[in-house]
Amino acid sequence: MERGTTNGVSTNVDGAFSLSVQPNATLVISSVGYTSQTIAVGSQSVINVTLAASATQLSEAIVVGYGTQTKADVTGSVVSLTTKDIANAPVQTFEQAIQGKAAGVVIENSSGKLGQGIKVRVRGTSSVSGDTQPLYVIDGIPVQTDNFSSTSAPTNPIADINPNDIENITVLKDAAASAIYGSRGTNGVVLITTKRGKAGATRFNIGYQNGTSEATHLREFLNAKEYVELFTEALKNAGRSDASIANRFKGYAAGVAVDANYNVDTDWQKQVFRKGNFSQYDLNASGGTDKTKFFISGQYSTQEGILVGNKLQRIAGRFNVDHQATDKLTLGANVGLSRTQNNRLPNDNAFSNPVQIVALAPITPLIDPRTGLTSGALDLATGNPNNNFPFYYNPLLGIQNNAATYTTYGYRALGNVYAQYEFLPGLSFRSEVGLDLLNQDEDQYLARVTSRNSNPTNGFGFSAHTTSARFTTNNFFSYRKVLGEVHSIEATLGTSYEQRRATGNSVSGTQFASDAYRTLSNAATYTAGSSSSTSNALLSYFGRVNYGFANKYLLGLSARVDGSSRFGANQRYGFFPAASLGWVVTEEAFLKDQKVLSFLKPRISIGRTGNQGFTDFASLGLYSGTSGYVGVPGQRPSQLENRDLKWESTTQSDAGIEFGLFNNRVSGEVDVYLKRTTDLALFAPVPATTGFPAQFRNVGNLENKGVEFALTTRNFVGDFNWTSTFNASRNANKVTNLNSQPILGQYLSRAQEGYPLGVFFGPEYAGVDPATGDALYYRNTASNDGTNTGVINHAAGTTTAVDSAQLVNVGDPNARWTVGFTNTITYKGFDLSATLTGVFGNKIFDGGAQFYSVAFNNGPDNQTRDQLNRWRKPGDNTDVPRADYLSGNGAANSSRFVRDGSYGRLRTVTLGYSLPAAFVKKGYLQSVRVYAQALNLLTFTKYKGWDPEVNTDYLASSTTQGNINQGIDFYSAPQPRTITFGINVGF
Repeated sequence: MERGTTNGVSTNVDGAFSLSVQPNATLVISSVGYTSQTIAVGSQSVINVTLAASATQLSEAIVVGYGTQTKADVTGSVVSLTTKDIANAPVQTFEQAIQGKAAGVVIENSSGKLGQGIKVRVRGTSSVSGDTQPLYVIDGIPVQTDNFSSTSAPTNPIADINPNDIENITVLKDAAASAIYGSRGTNGVVLITTKRGKAGATRFNIGYQNGTSEATHLREFLNAKEYVELFTEALKNAGRSDASIANRFKGYAAGVAVDANYNVDTDWQKQVFRKGNFSQYDLNASGGTDKTKFFISGQYSTQEGILVGNKLQRIAGRFNVDHQATDKLTLGANVGLSRTQNNRLPNDNAFSNPVQIVALAPITPLIDPRTGLTSGALDLATGNPNNNFPFYYNPLLGIQNNAATYTTYGYRALGNVYAQYEFLPGLSFRSEVGLDLLNQDEDQYLARVTSRNSNPTNGFGFSAHTTSARFTTNNFFSYRKVLGEVHSIEATLGTSYEQRRATGNSVSGTQFASDAYRTLSNAATYTAGSSSSTSNALLSYFGRVNYGFANKYLLGLSARVDGSSRFGANQRYGFFPAASLGWVVTEEAFLKDQKVLSFLKPRISIGRTGNQGFTDFASLGLYSGTSGYVGVPGQRPSQLENRDLKWESTTQSDAGIEFGLFNNRVSGEVDVYLKRTTDLALFAPVPATTGFPAQFRNVGNLENKGVEFALTTRNFVGDFNWTSTFNASRNANKVTNLNSQPILGQYLSRAQEGYPLGVFFGPEYAGVDPATGDALYYRNTASNDGTNTGVINHAAGTTTAVDSAQLVNVGDPNARWTVGFTNTITYKGFDLSATLTGVFGNKIFDGGAQFYSVAFNNGPDNQTRDQLNRWRKPGDNTDVPRADYLSGNGAANSSRFVRDGSYGRLRTVTLGYSLPAAFVKKGYLQSVRVYAQALNLLTFTKYKGWDPEVNTDYLASSTTQGNINQGIDFYSAPQPRTITFGINVGF
């Protein structure tokens, strides 16, 4: 790069370059992972340079909003990851690949189902009713992350993107870094840059990997003998006779007497969990000339889930090209195309969810001896599926022979074209036009054999189609100049416009002549149909100035004005400024001669960002035309207007320090931050005279504050190279104002002033009365603050009546600490990398435990083995109440089912070997690497459920409820343990 200008060039694969420069020019030679060098050209026409390896990559170009900066000059809080952090991971999305590798970025997979929504939080949750996911920007264009699932379980729209196409990822965490994205910066910004070609011979890379996945953990349930023993006790305690008990078990056992000779012991859990296959094929080519460079790639990936019936396939292609049309004009295009097919499973709360099969009795045979078919498939008396046997619907009926299918097809085109013109050295103008087009089809069919679960309608079909398109254009000037060798200036000024439109329609029908006919055109009766259309627009003006003096004193200023169609006419525009300061102390003369500190940069920032992640038309007075009566059309008001509805606004202050020690053998950074969000948009009660119960208003506040650590050590350097990276973050979330009105979620979850979002409030379980075996609850003391809750006061005594116990704080689903620890070792051709992740201090509410961990006090469901420790006689000391069928003893929602959700996990392990270059070149190849890798290899936790990384899918549909209902387990599939073997060949 010619210093003080934007005139630069990339080397070819051999490191050679050619560049025309001004007289007396100075070149800055840099490469990722190496220390840059500054060289005066003078009269030289040939310059030979050797770069030294850098530990902290301070000269690395970091992608920021609408431009780049070197790491040393950045005054905001950002984290940068490269392709080596995400490439070839046996996962379907890049978020899963970076889990545990970025401080302050919490990534949570809701379950082990493929293609399901993934929770990503940057420095906490900053909204109650709005979007809480970060903004994703790919090659400068913001992309859609809306959930278009027709079920309440969200899917992951980022699954359309091939992780192996990504060159680097930058996460903008504080306001100084993200305020240039204004109204969408509160939740953080994830900037993704895809791979590009370099001048030189065309290089091809082929990759293949194959492996299997299985559940990380299965729960332990009663076997047949234990089931009969404990259930018999519960039935006798409930006053049932021996004859009725024997008759009940005979019904569960398909008409066979359950006696000493009965030998059926069905492990239903193992009928739905499997080893799923994974395979992936990658091919890319890149190269070009000094004027034209290209990158082209293709991928086919297919993965079977750990639950039968679950499968995700993706076909993806990408073409990126950059062309130097003239000395001043550069043209380019970035185009990505993908097709995904997701064979989905029912929601967690559905009886057809495969995991819910664990409720069936182990004395129930897999095959009904009376019919020779799967239990529940046929009732000989009616000739229809059995509605009474087993005692619940058998999920295997929908899985076998594809009797129940739900397939989502996604077709996505994501790309942009650009032109950049350099008016003067250092001054350029760039224009970008981008399009994100998503077409999604959903097709469901439920065959006759599922009628017990789907109603006896001779088959049920559902079909939905959604089209969503977002058009984006960015136009901005960039100026970069170094004056007098000490004053560096970088400035950006521009405008952006986005417009999105989404349409959808769906139809369902019943009465199919045969299960061979599965399309809606074959339905004799159409039972429902709908269509929808929505749109929004965003007009923005933005600017940024970064100033540096003598590479020591750094100043950053940015601002953005956003105007959104989503907000009221009186508050349509918002202003989002930010400022930051940095001081590179190690550039001072008084530290020049010391050998300990290689780099030291304290920095501070403050800024404001916004959140516009709400439904379209939220500020308008709306009418609905669905009030017709007996064929006469009608309309009614459906939403109260609010012309003053505006953005949720977050003011964030950050203080950090970056350091390097011992020639950067040790480097890291520490940040503390405070995020205060005001004007939360919530439905607030209004006078009944308006005709509405509530109006969408800006009425609430919350805050997040925390600390982040990141440390990198180069333990050994040389042929044997060992690098360790560690990060840890602590975030404390608190709702500070909800107009004194708590918002209730499901089970024990709620949003309440003075507590973290999603806190669990419920009766506090006190154990079991040793004299009677009854469940006890602490009475505690009412708080009298109008929230219908109390405070813990065990001196108030206990009660057996759960309704007499005050609702108190019994747990927080938000983690206190999240950590990641990665070690990378290379020795000659060998490489070994391992990442450990940890989540500590969070609680999980086991929502299914009120059915499978209550000693038959809530139904005939099979029980977890810990229920064998139940109370049996006076004087027994245990925390499992007396078994008393259907008594509800201890089955009420309470702290009894709140568990410690902390865990540590060996997230990834990769062992690879690159064949010697001299050897592979004999076969006309450039490189060959073989590797084995494992995902979720080991998990360390006290949680007895399927997996501690969990959040049940069926409660994540509505934004408000999805934000509140956190840390809930309800028959949710565990994460997969995946082991793959692969090879990469370059030629």
